[in-house]
Amino acid sequence: MSALGFENSLAIHPQVLQLHAARAEILANNLANTDTPHFKARDIDFQKILASESKRSLAMEVTSEHHQRGSIKTDTDLLYRNPHQPAIDGNTVDSQIEQTLYTENSLRYNATFQFLNGSFKGLKGAIKGQ
Repeated sequence: MSALGFENSLAIHPQVLQLHAARAEILANNLANTDTPHFKARDIDFQKILASESKRSLAMEVTSEHHQRGSIKTDTDLLYRNPHQPAIDGNTVDSQIEQTLYTENSLRYNATFQFLNGSFKGLKGAIKGQ
């Protein structure tokens, strides 16, 4: 593949977008279970997964377009959140913290999406010779 190939143009941003989407699901599940007795809030270590994904994607060499791309697995990386003040019923969801994290994750998702959108516009312009 050439230095200006499709994969090189997008870098790791498609995987980052997937990771933000997976984290949004986890955080939304926490928010949905705010009042569920004994529910334990979960989250992922975004930086750790991103670092391992970066190493993995840099180490992999694709020799055929028919090779399957790996997907980010967050199920094995789910961690329990330590509450600042646990509820009497054992629920560890702090809705204000979860809402803040969800909003921050959403902003980061949108920023990554905008970056990818700009990359696609640049690739489209390069194809058209602009």
